[in-house]
Amino acid sequence: MKDLILQAYEQLAFKYSELIEYKPHNAYYDRPNTLSLLPDVAGKKILDAACGPGKYAQILLSQGAQVTGFDLSPTMVSLAKERNPEYQNNFYVHDLSAPFEQHSDGTFDLVLCALALHYLPDWTLTIQEFCRVLKPNGTLIVSMEHPFFEYNYFQSTKYFEVEHVKCVWKGFGSPVEINSFRRPLSECITPLTDNGFYIDKLVEPKPTPEFEALDPKHFKELNAFPAFMCIRAVKK
Repeated sequence: MKDLILQAYEQLAFKYSELIEYKPHNAYYDRPNTLSLLPDVAGKKILDAACGPGKYAQILLSQGAQVTGFDLSPTMVSLAKERNPEYQNNFYVHDLSAPFEQHSDGTFDLVLCALALHYLPDWTLTIQEFCRVLKPNGTLIVSMEHPFFEYNYFQSTKYFEVEHVKCVWKGFGSPVEINSFRRPLSECITPLTDNGFYIDKLVEPKPTPEFEALDPKHFKELNAFPAFMCIRAVKK
């Protein structure tokens, strides 16, 4: 599974990075709603976990944050370095499901993980590592596929299970098969609350007005039913 996920992102990385500025689900749905959960980041140390091509890092760096980012995909890490040329040493290749051995306890003020946790069958170790590397009262902000949307989209009959699913993305050049794990709402919440966090805010996002001109069909659908979910959690 991990190899399949890596291969997919290596295949689509360049097109993904090219479109990240204005692709509706990223630019006008996930990103504005996820960023709305952040405090003032000036001077803060932030871990961008599964940083992709470095767009979130670029925004946070421009606001005065100190950002470290990693991703499973070497190509994505290269693109993050290209997008943030003055901070190339801040990005490295790492597996989200492995211990963050590069970082000591209490290193970061904030951890950001956008649209990546659904690639893990078990969140436990990753959430524990998020908690470990955060300072006391540090903040974790995650965005993810909404569990109710995924249950319907994948036509599941096993709501309470963590279930391997796959689909084909056609918006990044050649079609790419994407493998991930669908899970119930409880499996999005209890890994946080059982591993050192309390939930501070949960957002079921709506698209921004800019989305409509680029994709009116999904703009209408997302105003009727959410596809993503954003959570702000605080280290206990």
